[in-house]
Amino acid sequence: MTDRHGIDQPAGHLPFVALVVMEAATAGAEPLYQENFVLVHAPDEASARARVVRRARDAETGYLNDRGQTVTWRLKAVVDVKQAEDADLAKDADLYTRHFRDWAAYERVEPLLSRDGDPA
Repeated sequence: MTDRHGIDQPAGHLPFVALVVMEAATAGAEPLYQENFVLVHAPDEASARARVVRRARDAETGYLNDRGQTVTWRLKAVVDVKQAEDADLAKDADLYTRHFRDWAAYERVEPLLSRDGDPA
């Protein structure tokens, strides 16, 4: 089977989740960063990383915005690639887990985090 990026996906590959950061640059503006969780299937972590990099490079683009400025999206970093926590993705599953200790730092960088402490 071939995916939409022209990469062959043989049966029996494992699911891997990657954390990818893309950067949008526009002259005269601060960069905008986009964090993506990407799912790929590969026989091992090295192959998964190569697939993730290829997908991210395929997503690099440039275009004119509504102000006539060129916006350029580029791969900034592949932060992590690891096997999905659950291999059966046909049902509810845990995909990716990472740990940290500095809650205050997390609050500063996570714009979607509720400030009232309510987990819902």
